Amino acid sequence: MKTQETSGFMAWVNARAGAACRGAFGHMTEAELDDGDVLIHVGYASVSTRDALASAGRPPLPSRLPCVGGADLAGEVIASAAPRFRPGDKVIATGYGLGIKHHGAFAERALLPGGWLLPLPAPLTMRASMALGTPGIALAMVISRLEDGGLKPERGPVLVSGAEHGHGTLAVALLAARGYEVVALSRHHGSEVWLGTLGASKVIIHGSAEHAAIRQNARALWAAAIDNQGGEILPWLLASVKPGAGVAVVGEASSAVHSLGPFWERGVCLFGVDARQAGFATKEHAWGRLSGDLHAPALGGACTVVAFDALPEVFEQLLAGNTHGRTVVRIGAQGSEKESL
Repeated sequence: MKTQETSGFMAWVNARAGAACRGAFGHMTEAELDDGDVLIHVGYASVSTRDALASAGRPPLPSRLPCVGGADLAGEVIASAAPRFRPGDKVIATGYGLGIKHHGAFAERALLPGGWLLPLPAPLTMRASMALGTPGIALAMVISRLEDGGLKPERGPVLVSGAEHGHGTLAVALLAARGYEVVALSRHHGSEVWLGTLGASKVIIHGSAEHAAIRQNARALWAAAIDNQGGEILPWLLASVKPGAGVAVVGEASSAVHSLGPFWERGVCLFGVDARQAGFATKEHAWGRLSGDLHAPALGGACTVVAFDALPEVFEQLLAGNTHGRTVVRIGAQGSEKESL
């Protein structure tokens, strides 16, 4: 659904630069957007390490070039041929190949199929929805699966590793909002205060004397665990959760598990979820939880909001490992649209 607008708009576009791929700001018109039936004024978008990698020409790269980057967006409908949406409606879109095989979120305009969109659920703002984004959907899926397996707040503490980054930070906030006692494991010295404001009842610094002491007594400590760190942490988590507990792997965590003992001796369940490929109904259920029983008013402490023109610097910081929590880019939000979380 393209209008007669010809003035164009700004976008961050990944394109070929010789034999490589590089991201840069460019000028686009609606005529260059992909086909769709809902035209959106993009207000906010999530920023991820994958976005930074693609813009630096490092895999995973978009399957088509040129391609506007960004996988998650929230915005306001400008025009719609889809019966579910009218001009002025606030909507969110995550996944569906945005930023990979379809022009994505890092542009002042997006043209998408109505079947990819969900109404922004109250009480979430556009900004808060992008603080969550695809990682928030993944964590809602994780928490639902853990609870389907019997997890309840009264069963004991839940440990979150890699709590200083992305998925881990959100996991702390969402679990705490649900009423769980959350123990955060962080590599970031000085993170105790802000992780505490998100709801962590205890923060353990990776490699500290306290961490070493806990690892020496690694039996039946946690009712469940969410691993956003990987490496040597995962085998320890599998050995230190309670019998029958679930351990979820999220984000970019990766590890080798060399012992099957926790599975057949104590019934531990290790699993992951794929929020990028989640279907419409799964996403709708996840957003229902994120705006309902998992709604986390403390989410602001997990999120840094930056201006659109700061995107290159944000990518550099992400690749250097100099960020914590989640990063949201304010693209087209103006005036009263500059929402608080």
